[in-house]
Amino acid sequence: MTIWGNLIAIAIMVFGLWLNNTWIAAAGCAIALVLSLPIIYRGIRQELLDSLSPAQRLQLVASITVAIALIGLLQILEFFEYVSSFSDRIDWNAVGASGEWGGAFGQILIAILAVYIAWRQYIISRDLTIEQNRLTTQQNILTQQQTIDAYFQGISDLVLDDDGFLEDWPQEQAFAAGRTAALLGSIDAGGKAKVLRFLSQSKLLTPLRRDRRLGRAILDGDGGYDEDRLYGVRVIDLGVMLAGADVSQADLRWTDLSDANMIRANLSGSDLVKANFSRTILYEANLNGADIKGTRFFYGNKPELASPRSRNEIPNYTTGEYTGAVVENADFTNVQEMSEDQRKYCCMWCGDKSRQTIPGGCEGIPDRLPQKKLGASH
Repeated sequence: MTIWGNLIAIAIMVFGLWLNNTWIAAAGCAIALVLSLPIIYRGIRQELLDSLSPAQRLQLVASITVAIALIGLLQILEFFEYVSSFSDRIDWNAVGASGEWGGAFGQILIAILAVYIAWRQYIISRDLTIEQNRLTTQQNILTQQQTIDAYFQGISDLVLDDDGFLEDWPQEQAFAAGRTAALLGSIDAGGKAKVLRFLSQSKLLTPLRRDRRLGRAILDGDGGYDEDRLYGVRVIDLGVMLAGADVSQADLRWTDLSDANMIRANLSGSDLVKANFSRTILYEANLNGADIKGTRFFYGNKPELASPRSRNEIPNYTTGEYTGAVVENADFTNVQEMSEDQRKYCCMWCGDKSRQTIPGGCEGIPDRLPQKKLGASH
């Protein structure tokens, strides 16, 4: 019945509108509302009762009441009339112009925001790049250390027998030198220093006294191998492995680098305390800021008798003749802990260019360096 009643009400409303008769149309609307509203109310009421607690229903009714009360209060205070009159007084053309200015200002703000976002993206990208480079550096350091450890183990296995004695036949010496040259050419200054300290402390760079027939190193009777500077044979001869090498800021304390060719090597800032540079070619080497406390540049006790190495002369390890390092054109700027004997030797044999870099100067010390280039002859 209700459905038919609604349909009849709709038909009356449409008929009234067709006849343009307000009363018939209003009667149809009234009948439709009377029949439909109770149905909607019962559905909404049941939904509210099922979904809302009594406190929530009370809050909903109170909210609706407050909203209606505010509207009524604004109407009583004639607020809406005031808004209407104020709207009539507004110059909407000026408002439009202000809107255009506001739009331009907004575009500027958007451009600034875009620049800020791009800058932040750059900062984030830069930080990520720095972090990636740091991780890469750490990985390279780890890989290098693993390579050096493998080298240490490989050299030990190569030149030692099962009882731990030297077993360095010429072929083992050649293999050891080849491995060392390959490694020193592929690692940084800190890695080079680790390898050189290992080889030096292991006496693999020191010339050892040999059995004339068998070529084996001879024990010194005190638990080590006997050193023979004049005729001894090194397990590994550095030769030119360190020529032009970068070993700056490195720890080379107590390292035996005698007879090595370190022409144009960078030793700046390195710790060279007690290092042995006798007969080492340091031609044009950079020792700027290096610590040379106790560093040996020659044998003997009198720097006046010592002289640089020579291809044709046999060194005298008692007087110091031909046992000295070739220091021509080396840079001694700001070297630390230079002794008086070191200063005298270097002043005598470093040449005019290097004499100007020696701390304390070379006044009163003769220049004994020949005019020809010693670096080329050695």
